[in-house]
Amino acid sequence: MGAVRLHRVVEGPEDGPVVVFGGSLGSDLRMWEPQVVPLLERGFRVVRYDTRGHGASPVPPGPYDLEDLGFDFLRLLEDLGVAKAHFVGLSLGAMTGMWLGAHAPDRIASLVLCCTSAKLGPPEMWADRARTVLEKGTGAVAAAGVTRWLTPAYAERHPDRAAYLRSMIAAVPAEGYAACCGAIERMDLLDVLPKITAPTLVIAGADDPATPPEGHADLIAAGIPGARLEVVPDAAHLGSYERPEEFTRLILEHLEAL
Repeated sequence: MGAVRLHRVVEGPEDGPVVVFGGSLGSDLRMWEPQVVPLLERGFRVVRYDTRGHGASPVPPGPYDLEDLGFDFLRLLEDLGVAKAHFVGLSLGAMTGMWLGAHAPDRIASLVLCCTSAKLGPPEMWADRARTVLEKGTGAVAAAGVTRWLTPAYAERHPDRAAYLRSMIAAVPAEGYAACCGAIERMDLLDVLPKITAPTLVIAGADDPATPPEGHADLIAAGIPGARLEVVPDAAHLGSYERPEEFTRLILEHLEAL
């Protein structure tokens, strides 16, 4: 399968360092809205994109593998005329970032890997979720998705934001969501982590039920030479949205220290 032309939003100075944001399964590029202005104010050129099968990006027929998502990113850089970019990913976006760090190191200036895993089982869970979405639509998994994305306390304090995120998940095309479930089902990046040479920051949410720090973020940080791990309290799986000030501070510290 060839690379697809991803829907993207590009903001900031043309000569600024390029930072590309890749999102979670079930999201679109709006999930990164809290990070945009702080990075623009520091002179970065901010690129957000919708993963294939999500948002306004194409929905090619499945199956998809992580390699496909990686080649989509490389086509995005080609479209933008960018030789090398910083990559910030969350969950599926960070899985794509790890693949790129191992297989296209010359295109990655640095990595920030948020709320993610290098191997996320059991495989049957992903197959079951894909089947549910194909039979009933993404609306059938939207409420459960938000319970993983947000801590209960945050969702209770901000019911409007929880509803906004539920609608985001429910708007994802079923075919695209299911095919990305398959990519996660088949993913195993543990053996390639030592090949990643880009300066890497791993950020975990202390209350993330999907990819808890123990057994996920800690394995990534241990596997990538020189990687640093930060655990943010009171954050579930969409930690960059729930705790934007803390995630953005850590991202900027990482980028500006390079």
